[in-house]
Amino acid sequence: MRWMIAVIGFVLAFQAGAQEARDGRLTVTGEGNVASVPDMATITLGVRHEAKTAGEALDLTSTAATQVLERLTAAGIEARDMQTRDLALSPIWDNRSPAQQRPEIVGFEASNTVTVRVRALDSLGRVLNDVVEGGANTFRGLSFGLQDPRPVLDEARKQAVAEALRKARLYASAAGITLGPVLQLSENGGSAQPMMLDRMAMAAEGPVAQGEVTTGASVTMVFSIGQ
Repeated sequence: MRWMIAVIGFVLAFQAGAQEARDGRLTVTGEGNVASVPDMATITLGVRHEAKTAGEALDLTSTAATQVLERLTAAGIEARDMQTRDLALSPIWDNRSPAQQRPEIVGFEASNTVTVRVRALDSLGRVLNDVVEGGANTFRGLSFGLQDPRPVLDEARKQAVAEALRKARLYASAAGITLGPVLQLSENGGSAQPMMLDRMAMAAEGPVAQGEVTTGASVTMVFSIGQ
């Protein structure tokens, strides 16, 4: 009986191996990257004020934020390109109290952070200068990007597919196998990597070098292996 079980097991293993050979596959990944000149900037800025009471801190911050938004509107920024990102109110503690006593609240800090898209890059320096004069006293970054990244992303996708095909043909040739048709094609993701500038770009009105942004795509392709 044992020898019959062994024979059956061998036959099943052989059939499985043969099926795997018939269903042989080659899986490769490809990446594509396209550099392009940005046509939009995104800045994150805001106002922050301290006061004895929470109401005072909120009033000061609200007034300053309104002035900043008015400056942005006057600079040609549309309402759709301005969005409040964060509104916060927190107590200020007196940490100088003796160790045996609990710290006391001595005031409040309020902040309002806004994200702004600047579509006319030649006006970026002036916009930065205007918001500083309008009351903005916090700056959390500046990045460049594309208003419509789809054409560039599509080009990166084409490059990713071409790279995957090149690798598949290379592997097939090196291994001495015949590359069959594509069985599966999936996208691993695509994104534009913005160029970031720090808060020093806000120091004064003037030209800002936007450089390039890189848009990338990645795909996975599965090929059958011919016999």
